[in-house]
Amino acid sequence: MTAMFEDEKGRAAGWFKSLRDEIVAAFEGLEDAHTKGPLSDMAPGRFDVSETTRASEDGTDAGGGLMSVMRGGRVFEKVGVNISTVYGTLGARAQTAMAARGVPGMQSDPRFWASGISLVAHMQNPHAPAVHMNTRMFWTPGAWWFGGGSDLNPCIEYDEDTAHFHTTQKTHLDPHGADIYPELKKWADEYFYIPHRNRARGVGGIFMDDRNTGDWEADFALTQDIGRAFLPSFVPLVETRIRQDWNEADKDAQLVHRGLYAEYNLVYDRGTKFGLETGHDANAVLMSLPPMAKWV
Repeated sequence: MTAMFEDEKGRAAGWFKSLRDEIVAAFEGLEDAHTKGPLSDMAPGRFDVSETTRASEDGTDAGGGLMSVMRGGRVFEKVGVNISTVYGTLGARAQTAMAARGVPGMQSDPRFWASGISLVAHMQNPHAPAVHMNTRMFWTPGAWWFGGGSDLNPCIEYDEDTAHFHTTQKTHLDPHGADIYPELKKWADEYFYIPHRNRARGVGGIFMDDRNTGDWEADFALTQDIGRAFLPSFVPLVETRIRQDWNEADKDAQLVHRGLYAEYNLVYDRGTKFGLETGHDANAVLMSLPPMAKWV
């Protein structure tokens, strides 16, 4: 399995990189286009790009990636678009976690390879929704799978925005089977639920994990279409909302909602836990946290 998956690994990592480049260009384009409305007199934001590394216990090369973060833009208060390709040997805690998920061979051969893109955007205008997206491929000598999705997190909800986001996701997923979108939507509703608050962190989206139907090409194609759905589902919402005026109460509602977002990511998010436990750059792992938040 190790040799036969080298090509597939390269294709997956290449796809995540190309999606990252497309999103970064689109987001900087939004910054340039925002010339009327709140904060339009500011300089357009740009991404700061830095390399990230994964720390290995024996000091050998364990991979890394690119962390691209924009702060204080016209449209985005903070947005990160990260990619990484990491590999090596899983530590004891990560092995236990993987074995609990049903990954075979963790005790005998805990080597792994993982690549993906992760994005979180926190907006300047409280009327514009925050958003999260990630897609990834994970490989061990005993298994491989894909995961990811995207979900919308508005602090001020608009029914038409929610409808557009979900309709666009469905349109991109329907070619893979009529049952795929309902399945992934249900998964997102359950995954992004915050038990201690008895509520979801946003208005949902799509999510999958451990996707391995036995057909790598089909699963990769689905993963690509999850990525392709992101910009057309999100960018029109931003273009509509960034020109709206806001007041102090709107901003306060945004900060409180960000507190909810931070709670979820620090307490429940599987990707955050995995990234920290496997030694990846902590700043990249915690990039999802908002620049400012509030608790009542």
